[in-house]
Amino acid sequence: MKLPRSFYNITSYIGSTLALISLFTMTFLTVVGFLFKESSSYLGLFTFIILPVFLVVGLILIPIGMTIEVKRRKKRAKEFIKKGWPIIDLNISRYRNAILIFVVGSVFFLFLTGVGSYEAFHFTESVKFCGTICHEVMKPEYTAYQNSPHAKVACVDCHVGTGADWYVRSKLSGLHQVYAVLTDNFDRPIPTPIDDLRPARETCEECHWPEKFYSRQLRTTKHFLADSVNSEWDIGLQMKIGPEHSALGLSEGIHWHINPNVKIEYIPRRDNREEIPWVKFTNLETGKETIYQDTEDPLSEKKLASKVSREMDCMDCHNRPSHLFFTPPEFVDHALTAGSIPKDLPYIKKIAMDLFIDPYESSDSAVQNIRDYTLNYYQENMPSVLENRKADIEKAIAGITEEFDQNIFPEMGASWDAYASHIGHKTYNGCFRCHDDKHESEGGENISKDCNLCHTIVFQGKPGQEQFASLDENLEFIHPKELKEDWHEGLCSECHRYLY
Repeated sequence: MKLPRSFYNITSYIGSTLALISLFTMTFLTVVGFLFKESSSYLGLFTFIILPVFLVVGLILIPIGMTIEVKRRKKRAKEFIKKGWPIIDLNISRYRNAILIFVVGSVFFLFLTGVGSYEAFHFTESVKFCGTICHEVMKPEYTAYQNSPHAKVACVDCHVGTGADWYVRSKLSGLHQVYAVLTDNFDRPIPTPIDDLRPARETCEECHWPEKFYSRQLRTTKHFLADSVNSEWDIGLQMKIGPEHSALGLSEGIHWHINPNVKIEYIPRRDNREEIPWVKFTNLETGKETIYQDTEDPLSEKKLASKVSREMDCMDCHNRPSHLFFTPPEFVDHALTAGSIPKDLPYIKKIAMDLFIDPYESSDSAVQNIRDYTLNYYQENMPSVLENRKADIEKAIAGITEEFDQNIFPEMGASWDAYASHIGHKTYNGCFRCHDDKHESEGGENISKDCNLCHTIVFQGKPGQEQFASLDENLEFIHPKELKEDWHEGLCSECHRYLY
């Protein structure tokens, strides 16, 4: 097949070769991806993002080479260039062939572009793309996500949502993130995108219907003490996520905060929203407004004037619905309850807690230290246990290591201490950011710290020795360990965020 003489040049040859190789490789990788569903995430990256770039570059090089060749030939022949449009004579075979190739190639290329663009869009919206392409950066978030209640919900459903405007914003932000990763210029740990997250009403409430929450729920938790027998302590809470009867709507309970007849606004002291010194409550039915301020450390008038209040929504409490990092006491208790750490192994809770007093520089050093410290502890203090229960000790080491791998990431500086969760009040201030008896209004009202507003204790104690409350009553909380008399005057997080 004859083509215009200008096609026969090194630049066009290179472009044609590059385009053909890219097209062949894309086709091959597409078939591989279709046949092997569990293929690497990098396969999609090359197939739908990197190789199409080379294909387009190759196609662009073809006309560039032809243009250069035409100019070179005319300059060499010193031909007079007449102004005007070029004459295309379809009676000449090389012109017909060139036009045929251009038309067929354009249609084929547009078809590939449409398919490729769709696949590229689909791939960049996938969990695999979000979690594994930037492996080092996203490892903590991706690991926590896989073990969360939202593990079947795609990342983009919460971080982007629907609509073209948020999609464009996320991709523009992604360009900056790609540059930061390529230049190794990013924060460790990755900061939570507090200000850039879409409002919960546009994401969470696509699935969750606030007005239709269950009325109340029983939650049972098992704890282990750091003593010789890893003493168990169970506690059962009746969580007042709604009123006593669902027919009463959001008239009381935890989810009263998002009652459609109520508007709660607040001003945080810092961007992380861990301290809230100013709260405004508005009854939308009566129009009454009440402002509560921290009496011990209020915001100055100047700072109040410079800050913008935020209307409370789901994310102000459920701020880590998919990326929750448990504290050592929490994840060790989980493993002991699940049996991945033998709970009858002497002092294993204490050993596990000792392992996480100081931070680690790398995961490898942590894994090695978990093994060495555990074996040395039993060797020095209980050699008979090491001799007779070596298999259980190895199982405990594996269980502690697995929990460490899922919750602490030294290379990225990610752990429970870096990412606070605002649910509850044991490990972090959470509810006590406002409910601390210190936020008062001008009329003398305060935001109560009474635990019974949100839950009541229905039973507590060692297994077989529990205290039980009768129907519609509640127990006074008993701390499993004996503490000073005034312990209840402080916040739980003062100890539980770092100690066991």
